[in-house]
Amino acid sequence: MQADIRTTALYKEADALYRTMRRPGTGQISDAAELSVSPDGECAVFAGTIVDELKGVLPTRICSVNLSSGETRVITFGPNSDRQPKFSPDGRRIAFLSDRLRAGDFQLYLFEPSSGAARPTPSVEGWVEYLHWSPDGRRILLGVAGHGADVSGGQGAVTSERVAEETQSWMPKIDIGDESHRWRTVWIYEVETDRLCRVDHKDKNAWEAAWYGNEAIVAVVSPGPAESQWYHAQLHIIEILTGNSREVCKPNDQLGWPVSSPSGKHLAFVEGVASDRWIVAGSLQLIETSTWKRQRIDTRGIDVTQTEWRSDRRLLVAGHRGFETVVALYDLESESFTDIWVDWEITTGGRYATVSGFGDSGDCVLVGESFIRSPEIAVIRNGVYQTIKSFELGYTAEVTAIKAVERLTWKAPDGLEIQGWLLRPDGKGPHPLVMNVHGGPVWHWRPVWLGRGNMSVLMLLKRGYAVFLPNPRGSSGRGQEFARKVLGDLNGADGEDCLFGLDYLVNRGIADSARIGVTGISYGGNMTAWLIGQDQRFAAAVPVAPHTNHVTEHLISNIPRFVSLFLDDHYTNPGGKYFQRSPIMHASHVKTPTLSICGALDRCTPPEEAMQFHNALLENDVKSALVTYPEEGHGIRGLPAAIDYTARVVAWFQDHMPRSAQV
Repeated sequence: MQADIRTTALYKEADALYRTMRRPGTGQISDAAELSVSPDGECAVFAGTIVDELKGVLPTRICSVNLSSGETRVITFGPNSDRQPKFSPDGRRIAFLSDRLRAGDFQLYLFEPSSGAARPTPSVEGWVEYLHWSPDGRRILLGVAGHGADVSGGQGAVTSERVAEETQSWMPKIDIGDESHRWRTVWIYEVETDRLCRVDHKDKNAWEAAWYGNEAIVAVVSPGPAESQWYHAQLHIIEILTGNSREVCKPNDQLGWPVSSPSGKHLAFVEGVASDRWIVAGSLQLIETSTWKRQRIDTRGIDVTQTEWRSDRRLLVAGHRGFETVVALYDLESESFTDIWVDWEITTGGRYATVSGFGDSGDCVLVGESFIRSPEIAVIRNGVYQTIKSFELGYTAEVTAIKAVERLTWKAPDGLEIQGWLLRPDGKGPHPLVMNVHGGPVWHWRPVWLGRGNMSVLMLLKRGYAVFLPNPRGSSGRGQEFARKVLGDLNGADGEDCLFGLDYLVNRGIADSARIGVTGISYGGNMTAWLIGQDQRFAAAVPVAPHTNHVTEHLISNIPRFVSLFLDDHYTNPGGKYFQRSPIMHASHVKTPTLSICGALDRCTPPEEAMQFHNALLENDVKSALVTYPEEGHGIRGLPAAIDYTARVVAWFQDHMPRSAQV
């Protein structure tokens, strides 16, 4: 396998596909994220992807859209990336983050719509991950990570760049586990005085924080900064002036999306089994702060993925229920939970469903998309979805390769109902089929825009391959009981769920049993490596960013708690699940040609995981190739590496399970 494939037909095709989706050099917006709607509901701002060249991580600019006319303008111009715009409560200012002075060093900026001017604020010691306006609009809360802190797995699991130090090239690197640069802190910016101060929260690492009234914050905290400590973080109230804190929730699972009602009378947050920080879907919890009584709200089967108070009385939520993306409203006075909008064909951009509300009746703005629909700004008013501005740049012509989108249900060996999606190509079956297992395990497939990171799916469909997207037990959207079924059983019944899904498709005459491939990223990469050691049906496999040896994953990754949580065991247990469920221990059973792919900078599933599996396969005379991208982390995100990656995935399946069965 050659290193430089830029002259190959597949690379050129992948490159052309990226150019169609992104239109580099044209100044056109190709994607949207991080929406914020003005208080009057007349316009919204968002981070729009505008590509000059297919190089590096795609930059974003702050853009505005009129929600009546659809008129869209770019209002900031970098360089590097401007992101996460948020209107002030009175709508007079827009706060946003930018790394225009130094790549990766995001700091706070303020934009004045009346003048069109943006100005920097004093820099913090670190880089800003997120921001929130105070209810009175006088202050801005900043969540700050130290230079050198790791980003989450969902963001790429790389270590952020350290501030340059005067050291000699021969000097060793030192790691004692709790260096100051790893800590996450909270800072407060005073708008009128242009002053910045750090909240002294006394040896508590703040993973996520929001306002609690105007003088305190509610935060998800742990006693240390190691990424693994997030898995058992607690919810605290912290006073801004004194730094005094109070524990208000010690959860059984993981926490996300804490928000306080405007008056501070109620706190809302989500608790659920989660694989990765910033990717939390679960049960909606309320705390009445006069009594600190905690209440679980019946969300009618929705795994909640966002919370937003629209008034002291009403809480807007977004989430997933089975195949559906749902926006709903909880009324505290009537204790009623009402679906505002439900759809299985359209979902929102981002890792999970998110919206930005206006008013208190459930009206909101979102980035809508689907398997066959480009990202678009849309408004939901009175429960009706309306497209305001589409960012279609050529995707419609490409997705003609998808002849059908099917929702699937089948039974697992124990009788549990499992769901998934099938993308069918042109022509009658049985088709060669590639099963793509999602990451997590607590995440799920939904009708996402394939132009963001799934170009290989489009290329496979064009070649007549069907693509199967299973949501095995542990997936989001089916409630916490369903999600918890993977705890202590990673690479157990969840793998059987996938295999029985394949049986179902073969029996229906959709999949050709002799031409079945499997791939996936992260947990999907782990499941790919696991399944080919358990079942001989696979003609080709591509595990991406896998963890293949649970012992080394525990000891060299930055999330050892993930392994012990989902195996419910410890690596010191001889012959336990750390050994039984490690794909490398089953490499002698593998017959499938395997292409392992990883990023050299990955802290979540280090490249040594893919390397071990590759070497184990070679020792057992299995055809194996290992591709390591030197500038990538968890998942291949930067360009042109992502183009190269897309071409290699398609080539592997095409070479080992061609569309026309060989005689």
